[in-house]
Amino acid sequence: MSWSAHVLTLYPEMFPGPLGVSLAGRALAEGIWSLDTVQIRDFATDKHRSVDDTPAGGGAGMVMRADVLARAVDQVLERRPEAPVLAMTPRGRPLDQALVRELAAGPGVSILCGRFEGMDERLLEARPILPVSIGDYVLSGGEVAAIALLDACVRLLPGVMGAASSGEEESFETGLLEYPHYTRPYEWEGRTIPEVLRSGDHARIAAWRHERALADTRSRRPDLVERHGDARRPPPSDARRED
Repeated sequence: MSWSAHVLTLYPEMFPGPLGVSLAGRALAEGIWSLDTVQIRDFATDKHRSVDDTPAGGGAGMVMRADVLARAVDQVLERRPEAPVLAMTPRGRPLDQALVRELAAGPGVSILCGRFEGMDERLLEARPILPVSIGDYVLSGGEVAAIALLDACVRLLPGVMGAASSGEEESFETGLLEYPHYTRPYEWEGRTIPEVLRSGDHARIAAWRHERALADTRSRRPDLVERHGDARRPPPSDARRED
């Protein structure tokens, strides 16, 4: 059975969107993964198909109702009980590469996309739902966040990337940002490719890449260095860094 995604949303027309092109789109067409959308509004019971109401305690905006969302979630859980249910919300667990790998290794995911001021908290207490955030900022809804999460997962599925090792040295796979890349021409606007990359010495190149990844991570994302002890490991050889 292919890796499958169910997206619970008020805007199913947003899918597959970017997931229908490039690597994810080819994999979708080839059946490596599947995508289904669930219209949350179909689970409303009044004639207006209402999915939200005013916030308890007052305040601006509207809140998505727990009873309507629960009916949608229950249907997905009945259909794919083995797939974890995620809720895209800025109040959730930060999405990182470790979680992406965990989700990509499983049977698939069901993703609940929030809108308005968010979801009634009782839904998250009453159902097995993992709140997930893609960053410390606010979007108009969870759909864009769901697309980002799905893209990150799909590219790790077997057969999606051209080479099995394509993603092994990318940013965050080892707890470091990825080293910088260069290609032809050798000289561009007075800037040249580092000579070590043209040396053919694979040990020196590996050492240079590790040192650049570590240096860039320390300067741009020191939080990653603190979080990952492996980031402090010495380079694979004692070759000095060359710029």
